[in-house]
Amino acid sequence: MSLKSVIEFFKVHAPDIIPVIRDESTATVAEAAQTLGVEKGQIAKTLAMKIGEERVLVVMAGTARLDNRKTRDTFGSRPRMLSSEDVLALTSHPVGGVCPFGLPTSVRICCDTSLKAWDEVWPAAGSVNSAVKLSPVRLAELTGAEWIDIAKTSMD
Repeated sequence: MSLKSVIEFFKVHAPDIIPVIRDESTATVAEAAQTLGVEKGQIAKTLAMKIGEERVLVVMAGTARLDNRKTRDTFGSRPRMLSSEDVLALTSHPVGGVCPFGLPTSVRICCDTSLKAWDEVWPAAGSVNSAVKLSPVRLAELTGAEWIDIAKTSMD
């Protein structure tokens, strides 16, 4: 259902974007970068977190890491990563294919400013062997995401 829901999402909201489906895995940042022939930072990984009682999806550059202090300051409490079962229930996407598109219910979505280092990024498309290419700004616009800054910088 997951890849199908992403395809349907793009048919309605951005018909010019067509998911790329590969025989090789795109489930990890390294695999996706190799399979798609792009830099690891261009892979837009989606993290599913629980903050208090709220579920949040955070999309950030593939090479970015969460800064615990920035994350806590931004969200008001310490986030916890969701289990793979909870991720699937929340998004309908398996771990390795999680993305902010084609979700079964409304979820808060945030894009980290680490994505802005790239003209084009490649988030997953609902399966462990699919992705889409778009600009970070368009990703945020299509998903109604808010921009946040919770990634470690090289000086952190």
